[in-house]
Amino acid sequence: MEKQGNIHIGLLIREQLKADQRSASWLAREIGCSRNHLYKVFRKPSLDGELLLCISLAMKFNFFQYYTAEFLEGMKGRVGEN
Repeated sequence: MEKQGNIHIGLLIREQLKADQRSASWLAREIGCSRNHLYKVFRKPSLDGELLLCISLAMKFNFFQYYTAEFLEGMKGRVGEN
């Protein structure tokens, strides 16, 4: 599968956490992992869907929206292909 776009979800999570004025320790407690593990998550350009859902629910923020926007953008060029 060819990688599309430039989504770095770990960075987006870290930025949203900062915007929400929440600490990494808070999010680590909310999702049941260590702070060290969470810092590894921040460095990852992609995440498992279940982990992303858990983070989205804890932060009350839909991180899947970035992928939806990327998907819709990618589909623009495919309309009418077959």
